[in-house]
Amino acid sequence: MTGESCQRSPARLQVLDKELAASDKLCDIEVMRIPLVLILTLFLVAGLAIPLAAQGKSEAASIRALELQWTESYKQRQVQILSSLLSEDFVITVEDGNTYSKMGYISHSAEPSVHVEVAEMSDLKVRMHGNTAVVTGAYHERGQSKGKPYEYHDRLTDVWMKVGGKWQVVASHYSVPVK
Repeated sequence: MTGESCQRSPARLQVLDKELAASDKLCDIEVMRIPLVLILTLFLVAGLAIPLAAQGKSEAASIRALELQWTESYKQRQVQILSSLLSEDFVITVEDGNTYSKMGYISHSAEPSVHVEVAEMSDLKVRMHGNTAVVTGAYHERGQSKGKPYEYHDRLTDVWMKVGGKWQVVASHYSVPVK
């Protein structure tokens, strides 16, 4: 290369300065694009997450209402409602460790020698996992069985599944807390 080709004319330097300035602005625009893309992505994700969270809360509220309906149906011996809430393969484990199927539980619930005076739930927590809900809480029942008074204070875990658009309880476990 000759010395002439390495030297830059003032006009050429001005052109290079303008190109450099334009490229810096281009870089600034590119730098600004990154946060803009991130912000838009966050809004999109938030826009999708909020309805899903609301749906989860709505589903949890439905499960809570079904739990209360189940408790009241049990107390009132409303076999038809109990049958509709329990899945065909429902299983319950009660305080003494015995397990009952749907038919066994419904037969027990309809037993005329048992009179439930109080059946109430508290401290209910519903955790949603897609088409499955896990409910934990406390249960208190008082009444008479074969003329003798009884009273339970239990902890419970119920598992609900949504099948064919309908929630049904598939498993339930009641245990007496150790004092």
